[in-house]
Amino acid sequence: MIYAFAVATVLIALAELGDKTQLLALCLATRYRWWQVLIGIFGATLFIHLFSTLIGQAVGSLIPQLWLGIITGVLFIGFGVWTLRGEKDDGEGGTPAGRFGPIVTVAIAFFLAELGDKTQIMTIAIAADPAAVLRTFGTAGPAIAHALGGVGLSADGLTATQSFWGVWMGSTVGMMIADGIAIVVGSILGKRLPERLITRISGALFIVLGVAALWAAVAKAL
Repeated sequence: MIYAFAVATVLIALAELGDKTQLLALCLATRYRWWQVLIGIFGATLFIHLFSTLIGQAVGSLIPQLWLGIITGVLFIGFGVWTLRGEKDDGEGGTPAGRFGPIVTVAIAFFLAELGDKTQIMTIAIAADPAAVLRTFGTAGPAIAHALGGVGLSADGLTATQSFWGVWMGSTVGMMIADGIAIVVGSILGKRLPERLITRISGALFIVLGVAALWAAVAKAL
């Protein structure tokens, strides 16, 4: 279990660096309190990576990647518009998170962003065979495998149950490490930037990510 946990933690943390969901975490941290963003992201990550570890491969074969990308893109654009509209309601005491609360709003946004993302796909691959994924993870893979072997960790004797728990917990921890960095940066920026500017940047970023998801889905289909 420790081997699967270590592989999932390291690989997901590396894959999340610079990813759109890390940028989203930074953006959300400029709008809400750091602990609200942390709890929301943790809840969404815990659920979707459980989903990925258990039945991700089956669902991936049932829902075409084209439609998954289109659905994600449309929902994300809608969330961006919702955020920008919340700016107009500020004078009346409304906020984009007023209906659901900051934690649920963060969880929904992060869940939508993570659907079909590379970290979700990588979680599925790690759950299938942690050792095989290391061999395909570029030049970093062998180095990570060597480091794990140096402390006595290997895939020998790894059962399916141990792999499940290790990958689920490890992928969640890896996401929280990478996104925790973004939350710290976002919290600092949130204290230094005007709230109205933050709202506009957040809404625009959601829409850009949504358009990018739509474009990527269509480009793969062509």
